[in-house]
Amino acid sequence: MEKKELLRMYREMVIIRRLEERASELYQQGKIGGFLHLYIGQEAVGTGVVSARQPKDRLLTAYRDHGIAIAAGIEPKVAMAELLGKETGCSHGFGGSMHMADVTKNYWGGHAIVGSHLPFAAGMALADQYNGSDAATICFFGDGATNIGYFHESLNLSKVWNLPVLWVCENNNYGMGTSVERASAVKEIRQKAEGYGMANSRVDGMDVLKVHEATADALEYVRENGPYLLEAMTYRYQGHSMGDPERYRTKDEITKWEEHDPIGIFRKYLIDDKVASEKDLDKIDQGAAHEIDEAVEFAEASPEPTFQELVDSVYVEGVG
Repeated sequence: MEKKELLRMYREMVIIRRLEERASELYQQGKIGGFLHLYIGQEAVGTGVVSARQPKDRLLTAYRDHGIAIAAGIEPKVAMAELLGKETGCSHGFGGSMHMADVTKNYWGGHAIVGSHLPFAAGMALADQYNGSDAATICFFGDGATNIGYFHESLNLSKVWNLPVLWVCENNNYGMGTSVERASAVKEIRQKAEGYGMANSRVDGMDVLKVHEATADALEYVRENGPYLLEAMTYRYQGHSMGDPERYRTKDEITKWEEHDPIGIFRKYLIDDKVASEKDLDKIDQGAAHEIDEAVEFAEASPEPTFQELVDSVYVEGVG
């Protein structure tokens, strides 16, 4: 991988981290409403997976979607505006935190209902297969979604029809406040694919380069053979959402995972491999912080969506 791409990936991870940290502050100030699910700690998964896709490949994810939105190419200022419910947001302020989308970037959105987007992914892959395209559909979801019907129905049909879907499970160890061990009879989520005769693997979701490599291999398989389940082992440093009291895990557990921070791991690699110096990376860090400051200013200065825009987004003239 070229130096330029490595540094782009590093910058993207830092941008995601800074955006999420500012979002947390703005939420506590009452400037962001509704639910807010932060991606802090999982940056290597979103950046690593999306960096391996081709522009024709579709992306879908669940409600922890800000990081995937940035990786998909949505500008930080546009994502921030959406968080604040402003007209300049990617969903014109009507989607908010859990419904970021931009189909022009082949990013088909965050989805608030657990697992509800998995059948959509299967359908999109079916359309590509029917039209003779070699595009793949990449569908992110959490470990908690693997215990519900949507997951099993979608994986089953994707294998029956050999659909070009890469199922990416972001296993951050908890479904809301319930650990995987307490909710799933199978501790390794990837093994659930075995029941459908589907190829699968696990990857260290805290190492962006390992995620990139595993995704590239999986996508090559998907284009030739059909569906694949990739389980990325990661961890969220914050609660399930901003209202999470976090009584289900200890501070020592969080600290242990923070010692293996995905940005820190990648930073060490770049320095040790002489891709960049500490000074170079510090400059990127500062630039990312400045860009997020500008994104907040842009979002706060942006107009609110009008009632007429709301009506126009629900009703379509000339249909019926």
